[in-house]
Amino acid sequence: MNVALLVLRLVVGLLFVGHGAQKLFGWFRGHGPRGTASWFESVGLVPALPLVIVAGTAELVGGALLATGLFLPAGAALVIAVMVAATLTVHWSHGLWNEHGGFELPLVLAAAAFALATLGAGTISLDNAFGIDWAGIWWGVAALAAGAFAGLVAVGTGAYWRRTHRPPHEVAHAA
Repeated sequence: MNVALLVLRLVVGLLFVGHGAQKLFGWFRGHGPRGTASWFESVGLVPALPLVIVAGTAELVGGALLATGLFLPAGAALVIAVMVAATLTVHWSHGLWNEHGGFELPLVLAAAAFALATLGAGTISLDNAFGIDWAGIWWGVAALAAGAFAGLVAVGTGAYWRRTHRPPHEVAHAA
């Protein structure tokens, strides 16, 4: 089981590290902060640049924590937050299936993060090396709840920002 947990942690964690590096640094054919911010604006995630930094950092740090097996529930919460925000802003309207742009993939990744937080990092991990025993159903539920809350806050921030920071011509037209 420990090798299986290691493989799952490495695959999921390093993929998140890659996505974070795409957003933050433009690595791995990513668009970097400015390019990603333009896309964030198009899906309603504003203020876009700060949210790109937050999302990219959550993916990079959360993925690194998952991959190394350090503070696993914290890493899980970070990546779950990004998956909740991605689901609500991009994928939900397309239904479940990934082939139509649906939320299948973010759901699977969030479920994997929840499972890892619940099962623990295993013996081949930094948590084990440092004697950290943060595993069990309550750690999984806490990671899921914290991640869902943070993802909802990010999406809610965008909705609030759009409502309160409309350009002057839109405000005049609405009146």
